[in-house]
Amino acid sequence: MSALIDRAGLVAALEAAVGKRVTVVSGPAGSGKTSLLRLWVEHHGQDRRIAFVSVRPGAELFWFSVLGGIRAACGGEPPCAAPDCDGREKVLAEISGVAGPFVLVVDDAHELDAAEELSALLAALPPRAHAIVATRRDLPLGLHKLRLAGELAEIRPDRLRFTVEETAALVAASGIQLPERVIAVLHARTEGWAAGLRLAVLSLAGHPDPERFVASFSGSDRTVAEYLMAELLERQPADVLRLLLRTSIVDRVSGALADLLTGATGSERILLDLAEANAFVLALDPERTWFRYHRLFAGLLNLELRRTQAAEIPRLHRLAAQWFAEHAQPADAVRHLQAAGDWAEAAALLSGQALTMTLDGEAETVRALLRAFPAPDDSLALVRAVDALGGMRLDEAAEHLETARSAGADRLAVTALDLLLARLRGHFDCVVANVDALPAAGADLRAVVLLNVGVTEAWSGRAADGERHLLAAAALARDLDRPYLEVAALAHLGFASTHRSFALARRRCEDAIALAARHGWDAEPVIAPALATLAWVLAWTGEFEDAQRRLDQARQAAEADSEPGVRLLVHVVAALLAAARGEHRAALTEFAAARESQATMADEHVLSARVAAWTAATRARAGHAPAPALLPVADEDVLTRIEGHLITALVGAEDGDERAAAAALERALDLAEPDGLVLPFAMTGAWRLLEALPAWETRHAALIATILDAVRGRVPAPSVRAPLEELSPSELRVLRYLPTNLTRPEIAGELLVSLNTVNTHIRRIYAKLGAADRGAAVRRGRELRLLSASGTLATPHRGT
Repeated sequence: MSALIDRAGLVAALEAAVGKRVTVVSGPAGSGKTSLLRLWVEHHGQDRRIAFVSVRPGAELFWFSVLGGIRAACGGEPPCAAPDCDGREKVLAEISGVAGPFVLVVDDAHELDAAEELSALLAALPPRAHAIVATRRDLPLGLHKLRLAGELAEIRPDRLRFTVEETAALVAASGIQLPERVIAVLHARTEGWAAGLRLAVLSLAGHPDPERFVASFSGSDRTVAEYLMAELLERQPADVLRLLLRTSIVDRVSGALADLLTGATGSERILLDLAEANAFVLALDPERTWFRYHRLFAGLLNLELRRTQAAEIPRLHRLAAQWFAEHAQPADAVRHLQAAGDWAEAAALLSGQALTMTLDGEAETVRALLRAFPAPDDSLALVRAVDALGGMRLDEAAEHLETARSAGADRLAVTALDLLLARLRGHFDCVVANVDALPAAGADLRAVVLLNVGVTEAWSGRAADGERHLLAAAALARDLDRPYLEVAALAHLGFASTHRSFALARRRCEDAIALAARHGWDAEPVIAPALATLAWVLAWTGEFEDAQRRLDQARQAAEADSEPGVRLLVHVVAALLAAARGEHRAALTEFAAARESQATMADEHVLSARVAAWTAATRARAGHAPAPALLPVADEDVLTRIEGHLITALVGAEDGDERAAAAALERALDLAEPDGLVLPFAMTGAWRLLEALPAWETRHAALIATILDAVRGRVPAPSVRAPLEELSPSELRVLRYLPTNLTRPEIAGELLVSLNTVNTHIRRIYAKLGAADRGAAVRRGRELRLLSASGTLATPHRGT
């Protein structure tokens, strides 16, 4: 195996650091510090003199070694004895006499008995000299002045770790062939620790099953254990060794937890010292209150604990479980009870916490803990019901709930899960009938009930009630500091809000998505309803590319076994976008999938009737069926009324009745204007009629331009820059006429105001929108969605 691989990026980083006065390379044993220094010398040692010194204990020997290194670098005679005067002054004199750039490399600086002499040397380096100090732990070198002056560079442990690519290069250099996924596992197990990787590669050479070896590689491997024992563990005092062994049972440890497990005090100071010494102890938070051990080091500690204190292990797990339970960390508490073999106590704790953990977004953790139990048990029926509901295994969930009920599980929790089961089965009336099912429930369960009822009402067409309950669920979740539950409520709130305004629904969806992103849930199933609803809104307003992007995100977030209402919405949006593109076959496929989702629900989804109507209309447009009869438009919601008017317009145009067609188009535009609705014109093909509609004969020139741009794929990118100052209602009315061909006097006549008033309004419009002329003002108005009859997107309408 080649001794070194070319770590070009790290070598380049070290070379860049040599521009400073002092560079500190700090990392644990075996992290590749010396190898890095040798690589750097190979690449960049030709154009400078480099003195390489490896420290051995003893101050006099140190100065002797430094003096010898300097003379060797400069071709001088090696010293025959230690300096008989002040070693530092002698070394500085030698360095000052070196012609050209000079670098002093001090390796293994942690071996110094005291760092004062090295600190004084570094502070007094001549101008053309640079020092590189490699050490396992941070030394008190007093370099703060150099740091403030920008003359100190540092390469820390995280920079020394091998990358996955460097790991692959090391394996390949050894003549070993491993798949990429196995190399990724090896990198994860070693955490990029250079010595661990080299030891693994040595063991891999000639191994009959390399993949199995990598899968089981740990700190208990003989070569790793011997290295860590010799380089680290055997050097620790008794109190530190006791702490390391007894805390190795936990994945992360704090000072207080370590005190409990060791029966001593002062553990936090020991952990901090170990972290600062790069002793395979890593701080997990900026405040450095929580720590973990390197994976290979933890494996060695576990091995030593089993070897030396096996009888103590169950008691240590029970102590850890007690501590985690008292500090509201139930998952860790359950794990340690399981490790102690206390299965009944672990089952009781998990049963009491499973629903709460799920509300915190820990459904996968609950599932993993459940799998760790040795055999099915009625005491876990409630947990199994929670897990089955999360996986949409509804019949299984019902069975577990009956078992939990019979076994005397918490009645309120069972009732809350009953409501969730009814919602997922589409028993909408059943859920709504139980709004007050849990009057005595705690706040967590009340929030769950409000969420279930609100979602059910939104899916079943009782949007106003759904909006009210979802707002209440989100507020309660916020008060309880349950962000996952809050996201769940807000994700459904967007759809419930479409009955009032697409703009409001859009804003609420975007707020939910932003909140989910802050917690790392922006690709999780919990946010799929908001993504799908946002795609729905964007499709209706003609922002087809953005709608498709959000739809793709919704598909990725929504699992195959996700809630039927979400699946139905995703398929409907996909169908509408396909129909807008004229892809009738694809639209029919998606509508069929939507009907399949409806078939899994006991009651009818609010979109089901529309799916049937859209399917018939799409079949007709595809030439598979006669056109459906016109829908009555008087009592339908605004979306259906628009479609009805557009069908009337199309029929009138086909019959040659241009006046009737224009009148129907105008009525459709009147209804579409407040929210800037584009999709009905695209789906029905009525947009073609708009091309022949004279701009001066309609009050909707801006909307018509938006529709035509959207259909032709020329929608301008929306701007986020707000106007310098809000336009007044009078200015908005004038702005609405600017996209038309009307002159200023004609606009004045339409508005029944003077020409001077119109001119004044236009000057103010230009100033507020930052526009230089009429065309620029129109473009800016479109970007800001100001060119509607009301001047706002918040005009209520009777939508879904």
